[in-house]
Amino acid sequence: MKLSLPKKFKPGKTWIILGVALSIGLLAALAARSFLSHQMEAIEARSKGETVDVVVAKRELKKGERLSSENVAVRSVPLQYSHSQAILPDAFDRVEGQVLAYPVNAGEMIIWGLMETKRVPTFSARVAPGHRALTVAVDEINSISGMLEPGDMVDLMATIDKKGKKITFPLLQSIPVMATGQRSVDDPKSGERREYSTVTLETSPEQAQNIIVAREAGKLTALLRNPQDKQPIGNSNADVASLLGLTGGNTREPSDNQVPVIYGGGNSKIPEEALLLSKYQTPAANPAGQPDGMSRPAAAAATRPGQQAMAGQAAIPNPAQSPVAAINNAGNGQR
Repeated sequence: MKLSLPKKFKPGKTWIILGVALSIGLLAALAARSFLSHQMEAIEARSKGETVDVVVAKRELKKGERLSSENVAVRSVPLQYSHSQAILPDAFDRVEGQVLAYPVNAGEMIIWGLMETKRVPTFSARVAPGHRALTVAVDEINSISGMLEPGDMVDLMATIDKKGKKITFPLLQSIPVMATGQRSVDDPKSGERREYSTVTLETSPEQAQNIIVAREAGKLTALLRNPQDKQPIGNSNADVASLLGLTGGNTREPSDNQVPVIYGGGNSKIPEEALLLSKYQTPAANPAGQPDGMSRPAAAAATRPGQQAMAGQAAIPNPAQSPVAAINNAGNGQR
């Protein structure tokens, strides 16, 4: 009896296609598992990130309902999802008992704008007493390539033209940035460059004056400073005031101009100083016992009516005379 040997297995096209499909399916399963694992890790990492406690509605609240500790709760939310006007637990006593102007769903954050009698705090409330907020266009100030953030500290350098030479000097130091554009809160970094056209600085009234004068006189440049750096640099305030032309003092030079006076058909010229009333206040300047008009006999003699002043000499006004008498004498001397 002959035994038949089993035939050798020869995979056909069907088996080959089935094997390839199983391999692809296995690889897809492994890839999906890896992707889901990474996503879970990312979610857990975000949930373990920085959070902030905010006041939320414990249940659905209707318009006109009063807030109380019974209808709100405290919940920790990721910082990037927190509303900038959300009410924090330590500020809840300021809104407790207030009436809602809008309905709030359960779990939603309670914000300042929802109150009927509470308004969103204005930007001016952030300005310290005795200080001023000054907004400067970024085309007038170097904005550090758009990387300035609210809360940064900057030094301002001024460049002006002084007698044909460019002078650069420190104008102000350690000036806090209150806002960039309309953003006054340092949002979490998103990796995107934020665009803004203005920068708002917190200054004293005197510092604001210096910035305005320097802005009109030349160019402003901002230098970003480390908040921990307290080392002063550059000129003193007196030097800055001098460079900006803010120092006081009388810079009027005596005038050599003479005022023509026509008297009785004649023409006479009298210096401007002779017309100032302050030049003629001095009975006390005369020697004791002498009447007015006798303190300078030589000058008076030279300008008596009917006499001509010496050639090349101008009539000298008598300090004891009134301005009108001085003019009359000068006119008589020119007849």
